[in-house]
Amino acid sequence: MTRLDSDVGRLLSELKELKTDDNTLVIVAGDNGSSFAPNSEIGKRFDQTMGGKLRGFKRSRYEGGLREACIARWPGVVPAGKVSDEPWAFWDFLPTCADLIGVKLPATAKTDGVSILPLLKGGAAPKRDHFHWELHESGASLRAVRFGDWKAVQVGKSGAVQLFDLKADPAEKIDVAASRPDELAKATKLLTDARDEHPD
Repeated sequence: MTRLDSDVGRLLSELKELKTDDNTLVIVAGDNGSSFAPNSEIGKRFDQTMGGKLRGFKRSRYEGGLREACIARWPGVVPAGKVSDEPWAFWDFLPTCADLIGVKLPATAKTDGVSILPLLKGGAAPKRDHFHWELHESGASLRAVRFGDWKAVQVGKSGAVQLFDLKADPAEKIDVAASRPDELAKATKLLTDARDEHPD
């Protein structure tokens, strides 16, 4: 944290010296959620799951492995001191950059992302059908999909699809798949439809 603080401080000082700080958007974000198991020595020290409020850690598809902090600064544009829980993902960065410079992405540029520029400016988050994550390491298939406040997680290609209501249960402790058949059906369909086959 001290290294991040000092290096971002140097960057902001340089922007001020160049007289470009007022028209420069600076975004600092992590690349994944908690890096260490909550019960490990380092995990206990850093408490990245916020006292167990989030389940999982890096490489899991649960919120503890996916949620991360992000800070955006753009004087006079990004509202100072505003905190938002609206979700977005790194694949939104390219469309956001295109939007920032007023360039329309070509039809051949396939992206799952949407511009979050309105959100950065203090407006509403962009509407989207879902988020989709997939990871294949050590032979395991880990998939998740989020639509609204619903989140589905599947561990293994033939594993059961777990369903969580993130609004009521951000720690993903209560699998409600059996009691919410409509949402489970939507989640299962999204887990299939949202992915593109790839040889890797």
